[in-house]
Amino acid sequence: MVKNLAYYVYCFTHLKRDNKNGGAPHKPILLLSLINLFNKGIYNNQEILITAELVSSFKTNWNKLVFTNHHPIFSLPFYHMNSEPFWKLIPNLGCEKWIESKSSMRSFGNLTTAVKTALIDKELSIILLKPENRDILKIAILDRYFPESKSNYGSNGNDELPSVMILHESSEEYKRKIIELKNSLDENAFQEEIFIRSGIFKREIPKIYDNTCCISGMRIDATANISMIDACHIVPFAEAYDDTLTNGIALSPNLHRAFDRGLISISDDYRVLIKKNFVENSNSVFNLTQFENQKIILPKHETYFPSLENFHYHRNRFNF
Repeated sequence: MVKNLAYYVYCFTHLKRDNKNGGAPHKPILLLSLINLFNKGIYNNQEILITAELVSSFKTNWNKLVFTNHHPIFSLPFYHMNSEPFWKLIPNLGCEKWIESKSSMRSFGNLTTAVKTALIDKELSIILLKPENRDILKIAILDRYFPESKSNYGSNGNDELPSVMILHESSEEYKRKIIELKNSLDENAFQEEIFIRSGIFKREIPKIYDNTCCISGMRIDATANISMIDACHIVPFAEAYDDTLTNGIALSPNLHRAFDRGLISISDDYRVLIKKNFVENSNSVFNLTQFENQKIILPKHETYFPSLENFHYHRNRFNF
């Protein structure tokens, strides 16, 4: 069988799905979201990672196109697309048997724990790199599954990650909204919401630091799915429910780990503090001591400066 554009048009318009209530829209919505992310260059090969952009696009497309009594559970189509000939789930190490349990994969948390990525056919990934092919597949999906609502879709799905919620809210307001969401959403929907917001945090923190580690000065520009600079919470999200920009700094992975484990902290005048309870090779170019009392690189806009109150919390937490 030749796996050409016509083959995938057929596959995309003959999906295996529950036919109740007009037919489950989950798989078509996921495929539209996949096309959107190829269009934006976020995906460019066979590997389909579970990203905040994909989950956000899924929710946006669902709100535009689905008016039946179905629930927008992202984990369902990502898992059940495995029954289609062009999609293969790759489990994380030790989770090979777990992904065989369909019931457990309804949970977004279980899905992201058990599944490393999905692989699409190499032929499909090549087809999706061409804009004209993406348009043909998109139109085929909309005509087949959403004939009555396709006019709501728009040219690109408008699925950009919303950033206003972390760019302009205070920590207190952000925490209040997270608690409201936790109390109003079911656990699965709440997990998806937190995943999207975490994705915004991870995207925006390196951006306001010009993709530069604020301690070492390391700067490496990479592709959309690869980052060499981490977004580091000053106060852990699990404790503060705070993904606002002032609760984050940009660090290289080794310094991120040192900060999270309390080997380093930051003073009230934004200088690096080093704990004295560990031994390291002072001749190594990676030693932490070299950064002691060095002032960190700050964002260009004072509005985004990391919170001194949060650094105070971090120092107290690790007894600096």
